[in-house]
Amino acid sequence: MVTWRALLLVYRSIDVAGFRHTLGEDEVAAGLDSFARFPALAAELSAGEVGVAWEVAHVARPLRSLTPMGEGMLWPSPHDTRAELDRLAPPGAWDSLFALWPQRDLASGAEVPTGGWGLAIRATDWSNGATYATVANAGPGVWARPVVGEVWLHEWLHGVCDVFAGRGFEMPPRDADGGGDAGYEQSPTDGWCAYYRDLMTGGVRVGDRRLGITASAWRTGSLLAPHGGR
Repeated sequence: MVTWRALLLVYRSIDVAGFRHTLGEDEVAAGLDSFARFPALAAELSAGEVGVAWEVAHVARPLRSLTPMGEGMLWPSPHDTRAELDRLAPPGAWDSLFALWPQRDLASGAEVPTGGWGLAIRATDWSNGATYATVANAGPGVWARPVVGEVWLHEWLHGVCDVFAGRGFEMPPRDADGGGDAGYEQSPTDGWCAYYRDLMTGGVRVGDRRLGITASAWRTGSLLAPHGGR
């Protein structure tokens, strides 16, 4: 089993462009519970090929800047989390970085316009060489719909698929977003897990081929600890 090292940054407060909000303890706990379920989901859906070793860092300062995405939307890019990345996640420290952030006030409905519940980018120097993903706060029903931890897995897979594609293993079109294109349907009980299972075991049928992260791909090692070849 390959070990993928991940760090979750938890931002409880935000003070950006007139929007000020602090997450309650129950909101933070819901996000952390969801994140804590993601490693087991990754191990299960990869048929035991990957284990995610993770840590959590609670950030004392509020988020004070967000990065424009176009069309008035914003998100906490590595630019906005730079202080924590450079202090807690220097190059070579982590395979994957995550941030939980207070995007909406569940009581009032006020929110920061953004591009999605979760957002992800591939590993670049901008993110100190780690894959990078953010997930916004949400209500209890949203975290549980339909599989707890699935949102973190989904965003993580965008970066992970890019890593293995770079090693020569072909991914299906749109990698983690490609379930519908490949003929899968979202289940009311299992979400997109049937697709993720095939994606994480190299079993997504595209034409006459099966694509995704095969066992041999996982065994080439994590982002920061590659070993061997195909």
